[in-house]
Amino acid sequence: MREKILAVLLGSFLLGLGINGFLIPHHLLDGGIIGIGLIIHYFYGWPTGLSMIILSIPLYILAWIYERSYFYHSLHGLVISSLFIDVLSAVHTSFSLGILSSSIIGGVLVGSGIGLMLRHETSTGGTDLLAQLLSRTTSLNVGVLIFLIDGIVITCGLPIVGAEKFVYSFITIIFVGIMTSLTVIKKSASALISPDKRWRA
Repeated sequence: MREKILAVLLGSFLLGLGINGFLIPHHLLDGGIIGIGLIIHYFYGWPTGLSMIILSIPLYILAWIYERSYFYHSLHGLVISSLFIDVLSAVHTSFSLGILSSSIIGGVLVGSGIGLMLRHETSTGGTDLLAQLLSRTTSLNVGVLIFLIDGIVITCGLPIVGAEKFVYSFITIIFVGIMTSLTVIKKSASALISPDKRWRA
């Protein structure tokens, strides 16, 4: 349990740093509920984390009704990561890197944060939670559903950020995916080598 709490805190910090320090200064997007929160932030100026929580309420109602394990495994991840994203909003003036470097570093940090939480069986919920629910009812692969939803999110953001930043946002999403996969695979490999460790807390 202690490791899980630390993973959520560290993962949320990495998310907050990546989003505020590298994505927001250049108006870059991410996929999923984070991307939707960023679109709302760019368009209306609302706090990204607060938008994530509000947008996730209908999804968590559905999770409570149809699959409560999803509800319990991701609720705290959503709340804590959203809090860190808004608390760290001031760091958007702390870095002055170019857009390409920011898109890569931002993607690495966000992907590492998400992957760290997934390694400890929690997440930021949001559209990933929607994909899990849809997968149960449609039998479609959850990874395919997440990819499709992320694609819809960044496409919706195209009119707001423009074509150039849309391309850099795509680079960000690639690095988010790479780092998330590497982090989770690392956990899986450790479990295969020493399966008893996964039960230690």
